Amino acid sequence: MSGIPVRTPIAADGRLGVAVQHPGLSDPGYLLRRRTIAAAARGHRVGDPYPTVDYSEGEERTWRTVHRALLGAQDEHACRAALGARDQAPIPADHIPQHAEVGSHLRRLTGFDFTLAGGVVANKRFLGSMAAGYFHAVQFVRHPAVPLFTPEPDIIHDVFGHGIHLSSPAFADIYRLFGQAAERIERKDVLQMISDVYWFTLEYGVLEENGAPKAYGAALLSSYGEIRRLHASRIRRLDIDAMLATPYDVGGYQPVLFAARTLDEVTDTLAGFLDRLGDDTAPQPCAGRP
Repeated sequence: MSGIPVRTPIAADGRLGVAVQHPGLSDPGYLLRRRTIAAAARGHRVGDPYPTVDYSEGEERTWRTVHRALLGAQDEHACRAALGARDQAPIPADHIPQHAEVGSHLRRLTGFDFTLAGGVVANKRFLGSMAAGYFHAVQFVRHPAVPLFTPEPDIIHDVFGHGIHLSSPAFADIYRLFGQAAERIERKDVLQMISDVYWFTLEYGVLEENGAPKAYGAALLSSYGEIRRLHASRIRRLDIDAMLATPYDVGGYQPVLFAARTLDEVTDTLAGFLDRLGDDTAPQPCAGRP
């Protein structure tokens, strides 16, 4: 990962530092709350029911603060396809939704639903579950001291960011492409290739609209600070080989993003790549995450 600057906000004033300094990774009280909520995911089977969470007023306040900030940032920096999907998304502004509250609407819109995650999920399970219309989502909320950025996915990222995508048939079809590819593959190196391309598209993808980069990736849609600094990233043309050769930092701002002209171009490019993959795919070096 040498050469990639660490760009992680660790304080409310926007001060940057290494990810482990972020209070979401260093506050013992917060970490205990996060672990307590995440414990419900232990042994969870994809698609099974799971407990709801009784959120505190402080957690609800964090949701409202971030939701309000993201709406304005998305209006300015998100692509038309993402904004159109957001208009259909059943995401409340005034409270943290339980997964089932949003998922019941998503099923009617695109056939997708949430299934429970406690944190990072193995590639085979995470990606493969998308073939059956399940997206893994956590239930815990980011740390209130730095509400506009989190170095790890939280419910705002999973349910608001990805929930926007999963309200749109066009985006949902892309998730299924990833899922269908991962479902038939067992080799870990090939699954990592899929994960790396997923990262640069559904998490951090941008489209060129009117000469400017506009976000469609869920990580950008759910990060107030990062979506507002697209101009500071190096924007490269959509290129699968280049994605696989580009390292990335899972805990900070991304220095390199990949742009397509349209969402159809993203879909067609991904379909061509994913359809060719199998357990007999020739090994390809993946820069990937650290």
